[in-house]
Amino acid sequence: MFEIIQRLYGPFFDLNNWTSVITSGNDWLIIFSLVVLECVMSVDNAIVLATQTQVLPTKKLQEESLFYGLWGAYIFRFLVIGAGVFLIHFWEIKLIGSIYLIYLAVKFFLPQKKDKKAKQIKGNGNTHSRKFFWWVVIQIEMMDILFSIDSVLASLAVSSNPVVVLIGGMVGIIAMRGIAEFIMVLMKKVPELKTMAYVLVFVIGLKLLLSIPIIDIEIPASMFGIFVILAIIVTVIIHFIRKKK
Repeated sequence: MFEIIQRLYGPFFDLNNWTSVITSGNDWLIIFSLVVLECVMSVDNAIVLATQTQVLPTKKLQEESLFYGLWGAYIFRFLVIGAGVFLIHFWEIKLIGSIYLIYLAVKFFLPQKKDKKAKQIKGNGNTHSRKFFWWVVIQIEMMDILFSIDSVLASLAVSSNPVVVLIGGMVGIIAMRGIAEFIMVLMKKVPELKTMAYVLVFVIGLKLLLSIPIIDIEIPASMFGIFVILAIIVTVIIHFIRKKK
């Protein structure tokens, strides 16, 4: 057991490996490409995170949930990169995640009674508030786990050095959190974006479902990125048309 752990995570604690990566211009070019890859592949993750945090009543709680989610993502990323070769078999996680995302989107569009829980969480010092807050943080962590699998596998295909992949992933996670916060701010200014975000959550769930081995239809990240940009542009145009009326 100890030998397996040493084989998987030994390179992270090799000082020579870190020195070699930090002093290599070539490795920094690869790290830069991995950061770009992480950002492109994490657009869907950022959208899901932004929609998840919206259920919290204050901006402070929303930002706090992303902060805790950030540290959880770092710890998980470290564990996942070491075990990256085994992740290809975890398609069941994708299936569960895709069903959950589709459920979130369908639930948003179905007519429902006013949520009593939403009233309970106002006044963020009470017990109900903190319990609900940590439930949102757990959801954020689960989404991080789900989206990290594809991202890590893609990164390991670019570089087999786990230290290079780890640095690229860590910087990429910060960039992705920045995108999520930008989307949150945008949602406040353009309320229609919240509806659009849940449409995208449904599409992301569908995209994830199609990628499981039984179906094996992979929608390119670039195509999805273009779709997201077009959806945001159309929603902003609709917002200004409605505002004029």
